[in-house]
Amino acid sequence: MRRPRRTILPMMIQILPALLAFAFVTSVTPGPNNMMLMASGANFGFRRTVPHMFGIAIGFTAMVFLVGMGLTGLFLAEPRLGKALAVVSVVYMLWLAWKIAHAAPPEERPSEARPLTFLQAAAFQWVNPKAWAMALSACALYAPDQTARAVGFVALVFGAVNLPSVSVWAAMGQGMRRILTDRRRLVLFNWAMAALLVLSMLPALREVL
Repeated sequence: MRRPRRTILPMMIQILPALLAFAFVTSVTPGPNNMMLMASGANFGFRRTVPHMFGIAIGFTAMVFLVGMGLTGLFLAEPRLGKALAVVSVVYMLWLAWKIAHAAPPEERPSEARPLTFLQAAAFQWVNPKAWAMALSACALYAPDQTARAVGFVALVFGAVNLPSVSVWAAMGQGMRRILTDRRRLVLFNWAMAALLVLSMLPALREVL
């Protein structure tokens, strides 16, 4: 019973550099999460976007673990579930894009306007096409045997790398607030972020069509 413990640690050490690089590149490159964080940082500031960032990191960590432990078997067994998920993804992200595009300037914003909460950001990972692609690729490449230890290791590494990576986008949005004090610039920025969010969901849109 102790033999797997002896063999898995060297394997983890061996794949760690490649896994760290993969997690960083996939986390820090543009995608729905990062477009939304940049828009949130610009519209609400970095501090108010922190729950959104933690929701992404922890929600995605849980997603990687569940996908690695065989959740994708449900979609293989019932293809209609995948199609339904793609439809939900497209509809929900179109709604988010509309909200970003029509975000009012701070002085005109209603008091109930809020950035995404921790739970909303965590739940969003399940309708995020890039998150699905990242989770599936990570598990296939670095935990092909689907053991709980291997999958848990991959998920934890991704969670540790994901949070500082995505926070860069919120910080960039925060940094742009001084430029976006002009109402026209802010409107243009929000429409650009909405357009990029729509473009980022093209894989899901192809699945629906």
